[in-house]
Amino acid sequence: MIPGELNSLGVAEAARRIRAGEVSPVALTAACLERIAALDAQVNAFITVMADEAVYDARRVEMELERGENPGALAGVPIAIKDLFDTAGVRTTAGSRFYADRTPDHDAVVVQRLRDAGAVILGKLNMHEWALGVTNDNPHYGACHNPSALDRITGGSSGGSAAALAAGMCCGSLGSDTGGSIRIPASLCGIVGLKPTYGRVSTRGVVPLSWSLDHVGPMGRTVSDVAQLLQVIAGRDAADAGSANVPTDDYLGDLDDGVSGWRIGVVGDTWLGELEAEVQSGVRRAIDALASAGAWIEELDAPDLPDGARLNGLMTTADAAAFHRDRIEQSPGEFGADVLARLRRGAAYGAADYADARRRQTVLRRTFESWFAEHGGALDVVVLPTTPCVAPRIAGLDAVAMAPILTRLTAPFNFTGLPALSVPCGVTSERLPIGLQLVGAPWAERRVLRAGRAYERATGG
Repeated sequence: MIPGELNSLGVAEAARRIRAGEVSPVALTAACLERIAALDAQVNAFITVMADEAVYDARRVEMELERGENPGALAGVPIAIKDLFDTAGVRTTAGSRFYADRTPDHDAVVVQRLRDAGAVILGKLNMHEWALGVTNDNPHYGACHNPSALDRITGGSSGGSAAALAAGMCCGSLGSDTGGSIRIPASLCGIVGLKPTYGRVSTRGVVPLSWSLDHVGPMGRTVSDVAQLLQVIAGRDAADAGSANVPTDDYLGDLDDGVSGWRIGVVGDTWLGELEAEVQSGVRRAIDALASAGAWIEELDAPDLPDGARLNGLMTTADAAAFHRDRIEQSPGEFGADVLARLRRGAAYGAADYADARRRQTVLRRTFESWFAEHGGALDVVVLPTTPCVAPRIAGLDAVAMAPILTRLTAPFNFTGLPALSVPCGVTSERLPIGLQLVGAPWAERRVLRAGRAYERATGG
């Protein structure tokens, strides 16, 4: 394959071709590094490129394969990771000035799991400062630019993770999601991103935004890529208090079995709020494609979505203010203006506000879970837009005002902890990506991924 073709490979296809001896890990890593060198001055997806380490690891994996050894499911596949995942010996900034020179001693659990599976780590990706925002216009490391239109935002806070994929700089990436930070950039950049069930993937070694709401998840070019990454990173971490002792599934085994006979709930327009017209029509076409694949489509009432989004924002900023209490008091000028404003808003909430949010969280979790219960809705998945609009322009954008807009349809599923997947479902007349969100019952990532894959197959990917 020529370098341009190598840059089009996702996780699943790269892993298959490497195992078959059709692609060299060294050549694939070199192609990614060349693409980063060529394009990242415009896209600004990376904060730190680990070129020497990546080449060394690719050569090591290639030699192991030549000796007939099995380095793991991701042997030689180049992956990039959001810069709030700890990496031993490599700085982890969390997109902040405070952590500009912070170098951890140990890898985050998910980073170690990637390494154990043979993945090649290319570097650390740009993000919204402290993960508290959705524009990825970072005052310390520069704005991340959407490869579909460089004057547009990527979304955040995992903006670099989506942009690097969309620009062909890596085969897969990791992000974190507290109010939509995987799914929003996936939607705006035209890639696939999964927020698993709360507790499915360890957050140990990940700089926190909200201890109550943080999720770690995979991002890729296809649903198969995301499923393969989840297969590696999911599972119990006994040393992580938030990690659930729930068995993982085989996320790849029945991925292509379709949705014939499934009941799919479509959130009614009444509950979605204002949508851009082309987003609305793109999602409707996607629903028609799922129906053509054999699914039964039913309209779903979801009046609690706005409440879930609002309370998720309250808990996120309150938790973040607690984590940053000393920094807010001692060095407020070291924060970007939008992040400081949101932290101060979080610090102003009282104990009664937080207690009420936690009570509503329990109630809404039960309500949303009833959509999938045998004696409730008995739906297989629920679908709705990922974001109500396509990527706005960077210039003049108010990051604080943008947060409740872009998280309106994603944050309710952080609040309730349900697994949610964003898949591309077309582009607008200006060639800007649109995202379709698929939501499932707790621990039902396997079904959510299967539904997303069925949509891909129904539309030719």
